[in-house]
Amino acid sequence: MALDPKIKAFLEEKRFAVLATVNPDGTVQQSVMWYQLQGDQIMMNTARGRFKDRNLLNNLNISICVEDDYRYVTIKGKATLNEDPEQGQADIKALATRYHGAAQAEAMVAESFSKQHRVSIFLPIGKVDAHGFDD
Repeated sequence: MALDPKIKAFLEEKRFAVLATVNPDGTVQQSVMWYQLQGDQIMMNTARGRFKDRNLLNNLNISICVEDDYRYVTIKGKATLNEDPEQGQADIKALATRYHGAAQAEAMVAESFSKQHRVSIFLPIGKVDAHGFDD
């Protein structure tokens, strides 16, 4: 799905997404996430073993909400996971660079991320609901 240019620009700005996954008991678990728009999908990353990771192993249906005051974008769909350790490390480094800059990202990788099994989460741009983008 092609995003409206205003929505694409909004998502490309440095913001946070709230990721919703489904717990085994059917309740919803939410996590504030770094994300990056990559073409026609949203990329996120997590450490193996966290609630969202465990939930995704059982149910790939997710949604995210990215907001700024009264403007927001929600996207929902079926995620795919990339569990390749090298790709996971590359993706978390890209996210850390996006949110904190190259120097701090390097330090974060060395001090923390490199010691973790990182899993990348991909959400295709499909079902989008956006508000606050009308002129």
